[in-house]
Amino acid sequence: MQLEFHQLECRWEHLRVRHPARQRRLLASLADCGQQAPIVVVAAEGQPDRYVVIDGYKRIAALKQLGRDTVEAVVWPMSEAAAVLLDRSLRLSEHETALEVGWLLEELEQRFGYSLEELARRFDRSVSWVSRRLALVELLPDGIQRQVREGQIAAQVAMKFLVPVARQSLEDCQRMAAIFVDHHCDTREAGQLYAAWRGGSATIRQRILDDPALFFKTQRQEKAPAGPVAGRGSAGSAGQRPAVSDGHCPSSSTLFSPSIRPGNAEAKS
Repeated sequence: MQLEFHQLECRWEHLRVRHPARQRRLLASLADCGQQAPIVVVAAEGQPDRYVVIDGYKRIAALKQLGRDTVEAVVWPMSEAAAVLLDRSLRLSEHETALEVGWLLEELEQRFGYSLEELARRFDRSVSWVSRRLALVELLPDGIQRQVREGQIAAQVAMKFLVPVARQSLEDCQRMAAIFVDHHCDTREAGQLYAAWRGGSATIRQRILDDPALFFKTQRQEKAPAGPVAGRGSAGSAGQRPAVSDGHCPSSSTLFSPSIRPGNAEAKS
């Protein structure tokens, strides 16, 4: 059936993580071939001619961008809660982080009043499994969760690096998240910064967060091919290390040791 956009209730959209590259591909496909798969909706309780969207939020967004007024939809004859759970069971093959599951659990708990025991039964999991995922949602600041939903921070990056930091320091967690966004960090770069933060003292952690640009610069320089070394092939005592040229940059471990401030290290690089 064809539905107009004003008939749709997009209550579950905030549980979806945005993937800009996928959205661009979908937009191009819809422009070339039109809508091939219908969205999934259920009738809104007590609201005639209103429907709750269960699946198809990305298609709706793309169709709006293309200036369309309607969307092809299929109506599932069941309750909203049952439809949400069925939709998830049909998408179990997709990679889903614990944080994303936590969003769904929290929504079901708050919107429908499900207890931990009921959630565990419906997800075929233990109560502790449910509790741990709900705890993740409570732990991460709302601003960071919004950045994950908007695709500015990958959900896997938030799980692997920001959640452990949040358990120790919410302030450091928020600063690290801002660095990931500002520097467009991929998983490898985020992991490098997190590993340095985790292994450093309080002073070194502060320096890393104060000057992330310097940290990433030293990481790139350490991985760059080494240039000619002064003294190679010259006479000298056996086993003696050749002198390092003045252009050699200190390592990140040196830059962020307690005895050197980022500003001074920059002057030496």
